[in-house]
Amino acid sequence: MSSPMHESRITSLKFLHRGKVRDIYEIDANRLLIIQTDRLSAFDVILPTPVPGKGEVLTAMSRFWFERLRHVIPNHLLADDPTSFVKPDERDQVAGRGMVTMRLQPLPIEAIVRGYVAGSGWKDYRKTGAICGIALPAGLQEASKLPTPIFTPSTKAPAGTHDENIAFSEAQRLLGPQRADAVRDAALRLYTEAADYARTRGIIIADTKFEFGTNDAGELYLIDEALTADSSRFWPVDQYKPGSSPPSFDKQFVRDWLEAQRWDKTPPAPALPADVLARTADKYREALRLLIA
Repeated sequence: MSSPMHESRITSLKFLHRGKVRDIYEIDANRLLIIQTDRLSAFDVILPTPVPGKGEVLTAMSRFWFERLRHVIPNHLLADDPTSFVKPDERDQVAGRGMVTMRLQPLPIEAIVRGYVAGSGWKDYRKTGAICGIALPAGLQEASKLPTPIFTPSTKAPAGTHDENIAFSEAQRLLGPQRADAVRDAALRLYTEAADYARTRGIIIADTKFEFGTNDAGELYLIDEALTADSSRFWPVDQYKPGSSPPSFDKQFVRDWLEAQRWDKTPPAPALPADVLARTADKYREALRLLIA
């Protein structure tokens, strides 16, 4: 892995937006350059400590899934070499962590699919017997597999604020019934196909988040990232056991450490210690190796 990249410094292109973990530049009216940095967010807060090599790992994961799942729904990834749009002295910042994408209009929701009872879903289920208002069978344990995957959309919060779960009826209001149905159906199919494949590689995808956008003709595309260790909860198949939270290949290790601190989940977040950073980076690399080796 190359040296950590916390903040990109591209001057060759017009800077458009800095997200929680990605920086976006304009190539032209139809294309964007998206750079995956080493920044890490947890509980919707950008952490002050980058994870070395994380941007390259997540870019490789997204590229793998965009190609593998293109038959389900088109996505925004283009074949252009991202380093060809920047000056020679900036190519190291782009190589391995840049993607050239179509310029689309993002939809105002996050499309979350849950296949297991985990995280905030477990907390919700213990209190209400449901997850995000979707009633579930009694007697489920933490990490239990759901009878069928469920679609639980949320708002898209700016950096430093928290996403909020919304009912499907609210997604229908925001998107229109037909568009909301299409997003739900695409998200469920993407998750199911990805989860079936990942299990053959030793990984359970407990849940994941997708984002979608549209072109000028109103056609739906998968955008942002896809099924990465940042946007998903990955568990090792051989260590999975319902009744407790399994070890993970994702940033759950960071979330667990943060939960143990006296932090109110508002900026600024505490800096991560070196051992937490190292173990997190190792988890990300292991997940990539298992999925695409």
